[in-house]
Amino acid sequence: MSDAIKDLPPLRDVIARHGLGADKSLGQHFLLDLNLCARIVRAAGDVTQGTCIEIGPGPGGLTRALLEAGAHVIAVEKDPRCVALLAELAAAVPGRLEVISGDALKLDISTLGRGPRRIVANLPYNVATELLFTWLKTPTAFESMTLMFQREVAQRIAAEPGSKTFGRVSVMSQWLCEVAIAFDINPRAFTPPPKVDSTVISLKPRAVPLAPANAATLQRVTAAAFGQRRKMLRQSLKSLGGDPIALCEASGVDPTARAEALSVEQFCALARNVDSLS
Repeated sequence: MSDAIKDLPPLRDVIARHGLGADKSLGQHFLLDLNLCARIVRAAGDVTQGTCIEIGPGPGGLTRALLEAGAHVIAVEKDPRCVALLAELAAAVPGRLEVISGDALKLDISTLGRGPRRIVANLPYNVATELLFTWLKTPTAFESMTLMFQREVAQRIAAEPGSKTFGRVSVMSQWLCEVAIAFDINPRAFTPPPKVDSTVISLKPRAVPLAPANAATLQRVTAAAFGQRRKMLRQSLKSLGGDPIALCEASGVDPTARAEALSVEQFCALARNVDSLS
C-alpha cells in the first residue's frame, strides 16, 4: 500500500467526521470493506494504463483501492457531501484523482481522460441499468466495464437464451460485449446493508458487434418481443407493424417461439429484416 493511501484515516472515521449518512434517494450503499474493494479492482485487470472512471464513489472505498493499484481515476459524484470528502483524497494523491461533481446520466463519459478507459464502479442501484444502456451507445470508447449491480440485474445481463432471466438487457449487452459474472457480494458488506445481494460483472466491448444490426431497430425488436414475453413472436411482434409471421420466416425464426428462446444473432436477423421489409 502506498504511504499516501496507508496514512489516510479509516473510512468510517472520515464518514463520521463529515456526518455522511447514505442517501436512499441516490441509491447509496457504501462499500467500506477495502479487501472487497481491492477484489473488484483485480477483476478490472491492469488499471495502471489510461483512465479508470468511477461512478458514484461515495466516501471513496473503491477509489482508494483503485489508487492503491496505481490507477489514474476520474470520479463522477452527484452528492455534494461526498464531493467534499473526495477532495481530501484527491489532495493526498496529487494528479491521480479528478473529482467531477455531476450526474453521470447527464455526462458523456466516453471522452473523459485518456484511453484506454475502464469504468469501475459500485453503481447506484436505482439508475444502474439506465447507466449501462447509456454506455452501450458508445461501447468501443471503453476497454472494459467492471460494474456492481443487484444480483438479479447482473444475472439478467449475463443470462443465456432459453433461461427465464434472458431478456432485453441480455441481448443488448451481449450483442456489444463479452459478459461474465465475477463474484457475488453479501449485503452485510455494505453500510447500510441493501435488501438484495450484489454481483460484480465484467463487460468487455467487442471490436465489432456479435452480428450486424441497427441499434435502434434492435432496441425496438427486443422491446416488442420481451414486452409480451409469454406470447409467441407471431403475436408479440405485431406492434412493429407489418406481418410478423413473414418477418420471422425471412429471419429464419420460428414464429411460434417465445422471445427467451431466441439467440442474440436471431434477434439481429429480425432487426435487419424489420429494416429491409419496411
